[in-house]
Amino acid sequence: MNTFFNLKNTDKVSLSQIVRVSSETWVHENGFCANCLCGLNKFPNNKPVADFFCPECGEQFELKSKKNKFGNKITDGAYESMVSRINSSDNPNFFFMSYNLVEMTVNDLILIPKHIFEINLIERRKPLNSTAKRAGWVGCNILFNMIPEYTKVYYIKSGSVMSRNEINFKWNQLTFFKSQDLRDSKGWLLDVILCIEKLGRKEFNLNDIYSFESWLKNRHERNNNIRAKIRQQLQVLRDRQYLEFTSRGLYKVL
Repeated sequence: MNTFFNLKNTDKVSLSQIVRVSSETWVHENGFCANCLCGLNKFPNNKPVADFFCPECGEQFELKSKKNKFGNKITDGAYESMVSRINSSDNPNFFFMSYNLVEMTVNDLILIPKHIFEINLIERRKPLNSTAKRAGWVGCNILFNMIPEYTKVYYIKSGSVMSRNEINFKWNQLTFFKSQDLRDSKGWLLDVILCIEKLGRKEFNLNDIYSFESWLKNRHERNNNIRAKIRQQLQVLRDRQYLEFTSRGLYKVL
């Protein structure tokens, strides 16, 4: 996988146009489906929330690119279009690309599978004011900092290219999120994984996770039994071999 952009056929005037075309060309030439490892085809321009598709298995992919590292939020397009597309039966997987504008190279390429991407990762922005050209238009932000590291499939990490086998293995490792019995609690499960990652260590106890009780309550206001829900999600993570119960109230990330 070549990390350099192909600038040979770029005839755009503005730098933003050059980067957009170059990043999409790069994915078309170098990207592949994490599910079946087939190369990707490009959709016609202006398809809502989709850029590429796999001709073999039909998986769809949307590309979000940014200069340098991703921050806490990624500015995106129309809120209603994003929500509608994510809720659709053919919702896309998301590629997040960071690039070096000076060297025109890819620093990071991260895939977030569609079965990870939840509505609670989308933030509704305020409508544009009445003096704006598109008055009333409502955009959205992607809350990148709310995506657990565990759920990220790296193609390129800090300039280092992952092997196809590594990428496919990680994809398969996350397929349990497709399970029907996780549909209503997926947001909870992702939030508990995020709390575990915030601890920054492999081994922890139940009180360590209880320290996030207030934060979780703010995220899930309708739930009045936060601690019981935390224990339930830890059991799910144990069953899915993300965690091991080493002794009563003690856990280890596998």
